[in-house]
Amino acid sequence: MIVLDELERRSDLPTKKLAVKWAIVIDRDLPRGLQANAAACLAASVGATVPAIVGSGGVDAAGLAHSGLPWTGCAVLGAPAAILRRIRTDAAAEPGLVVADMANIAQRADVYDEYLAELARTDEPSYYAVSLFGPRALVERLTGRLPLLR
Repeated sequence: MIVLDELERRSDLPTKKLAVKWAIVIDRDLPRGLQANAAACLAASVGATVPAIVGSGGVDAAGLAHSGLPWTGCAVLGAPAAILRRIRTDAAAEPGLVVADMANIAQRADVYDEYLAELARTDEPSYYAVSLFGPRALVERLTGRLPLLR
């Protein structure tokens, strides 16, 4: 994947000046707990797929250690379910993007293997959230003028 091969860590720049962008789009009509769960799960997935986005940790003035955070930042946006589906479909066709999603069946499953089995039987899952990481212009084109999730 091109974006991963060429990813240059630029923790010295403001996020708006980076060549890459990370956005998570969540169904705005979900209960807050499901929204938070979807965002956390997608962040873990993207962090595992693109470990270079996590900056080094630091130590505060009191000597306490703090884990590294994504130097790219992450916009968390809200959209209706129909727009979320369109974004997921369009993003899947873009080879320069890292796309992660949370299908509704993922939050219903208590056992991960059962989730995978249900996913394999589902032609068109409904999505609670989708994460896009890649070239800034492409992510912005797909997410348009979506508002921050509130």
